[in-house]
Amino acid sequence: MTEPSRAAFLSYASQDAEAARRICEALRAAGIEVWFDQSELRGGDAWDRQIRKQIHDCALFIPIISATTQGRVQGYFRREWKLAVDHTHDMSERVAFLVPVVIDDTGDAEADVPEAFRAIQWTRLPAGETTPAFVARISQLLSPSQPQAPAPGRPAAGSAPPVRASAPAAPSAPSAPASRQPRLVALVITAVVLLGVAWFALDKLVLSKRPPAASTASSSGEPGAIPINGKSIAVLPFENMSSDKEQEYFSDGLAEELLDLLAKTPGLHVIARTSSFSFKGKSDDIPTIGRKLNVANILEGSVRKSGNRLRVTTQLIRASSGEQLWSETYDRELKDVFAVQDEIAAAVVGQLKLKLAPAPPSVAHRTSNVEAYNEYLLGQEFANRSSLDGAKHAVEAYRKAIALDPDYVAPYGGLAMAEFFVADQTADAAGYQRAQGAAARAVELGPDDPDAYSARGFIRYSITWDWAGAQADYEKAIALDPGDPRFEARYSTLLATLGRMPEAIAAVKKAIELDPLRSGSWENLTGFLLFTGDLAGAHEANRRALEISPEADFALIDLGTLQLIEGKAPDALATFGRSGLEVFRLYGIAMAEHTLGDPKASQRAMDELIAKGAREAAYQIAEVYAWRGEKDKAFEWLDRAYVQRDGGLSSIKLDPLIRPLFGDPRYKTFLRKMNLPE
Repeated sequence: MTEPSRAAFLSYASQDAEAARRICEALRAAGIEVWFDQSELRGGDAWDRQIRKQIHDCALFIPIISATTQGRVQGYFRREWKLAVDHTHDMSERVAFLVPVVIDDTGDAEADVPEAFRAIQWTRLPAGETTPAFVARISQLLSPSQPQAPAPGRPAAGSAPPVRASAPAAPSAPSAPASRQPRLVALVITAVVLLGVAWFALDKLVLSKRPPAASTASSSGEPGAIPINGKSIAVLPFENMSSDKEQEYFSDGLAEELLDLLAKTPGLHVIARTSSFSFKGKSDDIPTIGRKLNVANILEGSVRKSGNRLRVTTQLIRASSGEQLWSETYDRELKDVFAVQDEIAAAVVGQLKLKLAPAPPSVAHRTSNVEAYNEYLLGQEFANRSSLDGAKHAVEAYRKAIALDPDYVAPYGGLAMAEFFVADQTADAAGYQRAQGAAARAVELGPDDPDAYSARGFIRYSITWDWAGAQADYEKAIALDPGDPRFEARYSTLLATLGRMPEAIAAVKKAIELDPLRSGSWENLTGFLLFTGDLAGAHEANRRALEISPEADFALIDLGTLQLIEGKAPDALATFGRSGLEVFRLYGIAMAEHTLGDPKASQRAMDELIAKGAREAAYQIAEVYAWRGEKDKAFEWLDRAYVQRDGGLSSIKLDPLIRPLFGDPRYKTFLRKMNLPE
């Protein structure tokens, strides 16, 4: 009698081959036989027949689930999945056969997989990084000498229904249940599991696709705390010690530039500016900041600028204890500011036992004109205020920097973004053209500059609706600098616009991981989850956004929209009324009053909205008409928005307020006009 096979079969989409290879190598290193088609199928094999035989003969079938499989409605891996599910029909329910593995943030609820997969425990191995616990589990399932437990999701006769707990694993790769039960029940079950196995779990909204390069136990020692990556750092805003207090933009800018330089170091997890600078002017001590940002190290410092002299003092601190690891003071001429940044970065990564990445040409190509650099930092300070007045001042500063050094790359990207912001707020067509010109010039001068590509991608996305060009630019920016959350956040909106929602959610979660206290990314996640119908998840993301910035206008608008969708019109009316943006306050009131059955109050708000926002809020007017069921008027204003290049149109495929138009033939025609997939 032939001995049963003890092999595991790996099934994956070709784009996930690298992750599959990691899993294969980890299992083989433990002496487990793995059927992995890249190495097992030789030329001349009858490929399809061989695959069918291996699936029939293997002891375990391991399907790899990802954003790639989610995005592909066809593929040979789907045939393999079907063959494996069919094979289970001939097997005893006591036999464990299917072992699904997720290699990114693809959620069980929305995953496009056979229903048989959902009844079985899933394991998460980000990017295929395989944990010892997973290897041990596979070994146990394959061992004929070990008594087999009932197959996951199949209780033995007379036993209590099983709790679908995750198998014990390293904190960086927790398993996830694949149940479709209501969220509240799932949360309760998850809480019980966490208590039962006493391990640390990642927050469900910020689970990273990539495991930390190295981690230690959380410094807080509190149950449920996220393990801290030992190679992680936050750069706090440097204190301005100059006699001129107006020079604070310079000390902030120097710290931000240093942060960006450190972020390019392989293996170093750097918290982005929005989160680390949120502690400016606050009294939190170093251990508290470390816990809130979940980092092992803090870099802080001070800057004194006097004439053409510069003194920079820095210190690297262990966040958990406040212990100083390294400090240095640099006395230089102002023209040596870039050399000082390089020296500090090299010292920091040396202390963390890492190797500083070689500076790409875009970083090496810095201006030799100190005044141009000063104007650029001033532009950054104005731009970070995120207001129309700030954007106008930023445009002036960036233009001055360019006038002082026309070949200085950095100001062009900033100018493109600031020009767009002003043009979008004032419906200035000439401003859009200036933004396009600045973005093109940035890429021309900095062919290896990630900010240049990101700026051009944003302009292509927002003005010309060149989706393919925007995608290429964003992907180039991310490839050049994968540690910048701005690129991931912008890329996520493009993916959502194209209807690639699982990938959009994964990208914005990566942005949140890199910059957890940036409310804008939580706002994006709110919108994405709202579109997918995950109202509970959308509420949680919105809560986090408002927790970070309690009066954030767009977070309030998101909350009002959620309440409107849920039929809580009185709450929505009150929420929209809190918005400081008049256009959105009026459009929210118009929709809420309509839902409350007061057409006169709704029309009063609508008339005021049209009177005040016809030029810059055509899309919002179309949303109100769509919500009220006035389709002809809605399409009329969508056409006006199209002519005005209204930025709101980029959300037309995922806007729940526009949903009443989805079934209208004019909607598909409009999508084609915008070059969007139907």
